[in-house]
Amino acid sequence: MKFDNKGVQKFVDDSVALCTPDKVVLIDGSEEQLESLRKEAMSTGEMIQLNQELLPGCYLHRTAVNDVARVEGRTFICTTKQEDAGPTNNWMQKDEAYELLKGIYKGAMKGRTMYVIPFSMGAIGSPFSKIGIELTDSIYVVLNMAIMTRVGIKVLETLGDSDDFVRGLHAKADIDEEKRYICQFPEDNTIMSVNSGYGGNVLLGKKCFALRIASYQGRNEGWMAEHMLILGIEKPDGETKYVAAAFPSACGKTNLAMLIPPKEFADKGYKVHTVGDDIAWIRVGKDGRLYAINPENGFFGVAPGTNAKSNPNALATTRKNTIFTNVVHNLENNTVWWEGLDKNPPKKAIDWKGNPWTEEDRANGVKGAHPNSRFTAPAKNCPCISDEFENPQGVPLDAIIFGGRRAKTAPLVYEARDWANGVFVGSIMASETTAAASGAVGVVRRDPMAMLPFCGYNMGDYFQHWLDMGEKVSKQPKIFNVNWFRTDENGNFLWPGFGDNMRVLDWILRRTEGTVDAVETPIGYVPKPEDIDLNGTDLTTADVANLLTVDKDLWREDAEGIEAFYAKLGDKLPAALRKELNTLKANLE
Repeated sequence: MKFDNKGVQKFVDDSVALCTPDKVVLIDGSEEQLESLRKEAMSTGEMIQLNQELLPGCYLHRTAVNDVARVEGRTFICTTKQEDAGPTNNWMQKDEAYELLKGIYKGAMKGRTMYVIPFSMGAIGSPFSKIGIELTDSIYVVLNMAIMTRVGIKVLETLGDSDDFVRGLHAKADIDEEKRYICQFPEDNTIMSVNSGYGGNVLLGKKCFALRIASYQGRNEGWMAEHMLILGIEKPDGETKYVAAAFPSACGKTNLAMLIPPKEFADKGYKVHTVGDDIAWIRVGKDGRLYAINPENGFFGVAPGTNAKSNPNALATTRKNTIFTNVVHNLENNTVWWEGLDKNPPKKAIDWKGNPWTEEDRANGVKGAHPNSRFTAPAKNCPCISDEFENPQGVPLDAIIFGGRRAKTAPLVYEARDWANGVFVGSIMASETTAAASGAVGVVRRDPMAMLPFCGYNMGDYFQHWLDMGEKVSKQPKIFNVNWFRTDENGNFLWPGFGDNMRVLDWILRRTEGTVDAVETPIGYVPKPEDIDLNGTDLTTADVANLLTVDKDLWREDAEGIEAFYAKLGDKLPAALRKELNTLKANLE
């Protein structure tokens, strides 16, 4: 196979020599080629075509039972020096990693086809975008990448003779857990994934490139790759404001990205537009503001719990041209089902492992869909997708929001005092595991900026990069923290969440415009309770006042947890964040 780009040619040639596939096929992005691959995958049983009247263009896939999620323990940042990967990443010395991996890849594609996927993260040709080449022996990967990214010949034409592309090599090999590695080589713009067939490990444009490699590129090139949704809020006067928001898993990120405003807001003319549900690449614009794009072209969402009430927009997105992974196959009408979709599990069905799923199984609590089962759906299917989704210049950010799941500590919303304090607020993000049975609050898990598993370099340097970015921006977005998960003594949530989160976003926007006051507390600024619009809810101003309390004893305890987390970063912790922690402690006295 001949390429005009010397770097691409060498990467393909070297990988072919190592993996020895029987055949090499270039993915040109045409519908004809993709359709022939779907047919091939159906003939081998790799994909099952679903009811084309009810779910046009939709397919079902099952991964191996030992291969159902991202494997953080087998995910490595491979650099020359350990300190560049930092204490929060798994590290492997890069030359040793190459040596180890070459042994596993040797002949791994014998009897198989290697597919060459040129893909663009971000609209093709956008100044924000980056290009990758993924080599894989999986049709499932090809078809998912064709949904999640922009693929084809046009990408190669845009790359020209540039060497600025990410090299991604994926081989299913034997799907052997003991030899499963997802290795990022940030110094070499390279990703190597072997012995997995599951999305997050093998769709190399996803977390591997869009966050781990891109975060490193961003630091070197003066931009940011963040684990954030991007949301546009259109006000009744027609003006749209944009926010980016970071949440650890299970904190309602996708629901917020596709929020449906409550009736009281919708009636006034408020609308919400989704730019992205997972990843934001952020650069400084010519006007000194921060601009964000969603580098992805689709949604790779968790199916269980997605339903017409929790997230109608996400559900609507999956109604055509979607690949479902590890969900229930409903044999009654050849469609799909998962826990939390509705209260009517199919009587005749196959579970995610490919076994009959019976009444008895259901009675015994055997799940039909894997808890991490997925849908891969084109972003353009989303009913609330933003008109700015393809804008090559991105959208200007008015606010950045951090969030976590805290039962008592964090108030419903608070605003950071300034950029450095905002970086501190992001760096101390945390969620709690709750032991519902005993009502005991479990472990506090720190997940700074929701980037702990995804930062491609030393977390201390990452915090410093955030601080440095603030210096480059003449019009800094305001930074906020939200917590939808405050509970009462019995563990009941005090805030309704879902669409009602619009009421908090409304206050955040008014703060960015300077049209509403706030109350200073030891941790930052909180709303006056009467400034949260409760029209149409059962909540009172007193309820909101309760949601906004700042308990100094709990925060003193939290400060100790922050201290312990910061200690891991050693002398890489920026002095500005040490100062912020000291200020917090002093404010709590």
